[in-house]
Amino acid sequence: MPREKIGKRYPPTTYAVGREKIREYALAAGFDHPLHHDLEAARRAGYADLLAPPMFVVVYCASAFQTALFDPELGIDFAHLVHGGQAFSWSVPVLAGDEITTTLTVKDVAERAGLRFDSFETVSVNQRGERTALGTWSTIIRGAEG
Repeated sequence: MPREKIGKRYPPTTYAVGREKIREYALAAGFDHPLHHDLEAARRAGYADLLAPPMFVVVYCASAFQTALFDPELGIDFAHLVHGGQAFSWSVPVLAGDEITTTLTVKDVAERAGLRFDSFETVSVNQRGERTALGTWSTIIRGAEG
C-alpha cells in the first residue's frame, strides 16, 4: 500500500446493537456475567438494557475494518495477510439498543524486512455522540516468497 494512503478516512458505518447479539457474543466468548444475559439484572445494576462485554467492540467495528481490508486502493493480499494485533480503550458502556457509528482511518504504513505493516484506527460513538471505544488495528502482509 502506498504511503500516500496514510490519513485516508472511510465513510462511517453504523451498527444497531441487539440483545440477542450481546447474549450470543457473551456465550461464545465465555462471558457469563448476568449483565450480559439477564435484562432484569442489568436494570437492577442501573443499566437501561443488557451490557455488551468490552470485546464486543470487534463486532460493531467489523464493517468499518472490512471496508479498508477490501479497498482495492490498499491492495491487501489476503493470501499473505497475518493478523498483527488490536488494542482498545473504552469510554461509555455499550448497551442493547445503542446505535454505534464507527469511522476508520489509515494511520500508518511501513515496510521492513520484506513485510508490510498497516495500522488503522477506529473511533466509535453511540447515538448520543459519546465515544464508546478507540481502537488500533494492525495487519502484516508477508512478501510473496514468505
